[in-house]
Amino acid sequence: MSEKESYRQKIRARLDEWNAEIDKFEAKADQASADARLEYYEQLKKLRALEAEARDKLDELADAGEDAWENLKDSAAIAADALGQTLESIRSRFR
Repeated sequence: MSEKESYRQKIRARLDEWNAEIDKFEAKADQASADARLEYYEQLKKLRALEAEARDKLDELADAGEDAWENLKDSAAIAADALGQTLESIRSRFR
C-alpha cells in the first residue's frame, strides 16, 4: 500500500468515526426540547458542512497523482482537524 493510500485510509477512518458521533448528536437533537433543538440543528448544520468539506478534500487527495498528493495532504488534514475540533467543542457544550 502506498503512503498516499495509507494516509487516505487514516483520514477516512477518522471522518467515519466522527460521522457516527454526528449521527448520535442528531438523534439527541431529535429528542431535545424545541428551544434546544434549534441550537442543536444549527450546530449540526455546521458539522455537516465541515464534514462535507473534509470529504471533498479527501476526494481531491484520492484523485491527485503521486507527485501532487503531498501538496493536498495538509489541506485534507486541516479540514479533518477543523471537523474534529468543532465536534469536540459542541460535544462539551451539550453534555
